[in-house]
Formats: sequence, structure tokens, C-alpha cells
Amino acid sequence: MSAGSHPTGMVNPLALETLESHHISTEGLRSKSWDEFSAADVQSIDFVFTVCDNAAGEVCPVWPGHPITAHWGVPDPAAVTGSVEERRIAFTQAFTTLKRRIDLFCALPMGSLSRMSLQEHVNRIGREA
Repeated sequence: MSAGSHPTGMVNPLALETLESHHISTEGLRSKSWDEFSAADVQSIDFVFTVCDNAAGEVCPVWPGHPITAHWGVPDPAAVTGSVEERRIAFTQAFTTLKRRIDLFCALPMGSLSRMSLQEHVNRIGREA
């Protein structure tokens, strides 16, 4: 799931293009607020990752179930100005960074790590990957 603190009301076309170029379905994607996921009656969330550099200083909601959280900051590609090609490169760089981090996260032996150890690992992935 993906959401933001200040959604624009539409998914950036370059974000959609980047996902599609990596064979990731964009069907049903929409711009949404993280408030949709902070209500008490929503599906349980195990992990929450903030990703945009400016999100690190924001006050995040209290997530139901107290998931493990980490900041995996990347420069916001939607904030890049310049030519379409320069903006496309920014989206590709963000995608590549996040994919590498997600791959490392998915490789963690979840069943054999304590909550504290998982927290340490997801923090380290955000700092080092």
C-alpha cells in the first residue's frame, strides 16, 4: 500500500510510466492520504516506511497495531524540475533505490528475528542501501 501526507489527487504520470517500464501493474493505483490507513478499523499493517526526504520531519499518524516503522528517505522525484528526461531519470533513480531496499527487506529471515532485531534491520536498510 502507498499513501502520502499531502496527496495531490492524481498519481504522477512519470511514476506510472516508471512502474510500467519495470512490468509492475498500475491498475487501480490512485493518490490517497495516509489517513486511510491510520483508522482503527483498517487492515493490520506490519511495517510502515516513509520514503520521501521531506517526510522524515513530519509527524506521522499513530498506526493501528503499532507496526515497525523506518524512514527510507529518497529525494522526491515529483519535486524535480527540468526537462521530461531529467524528471524521468529522477523517478528511475528513486525506483532503483527503493527496489534495492525492498529486495533486502524481503530477504530478511522474518520468522527467526525478534521485533527489536527486525527494527534494527529495517533502519539499517534505510541508512545503508
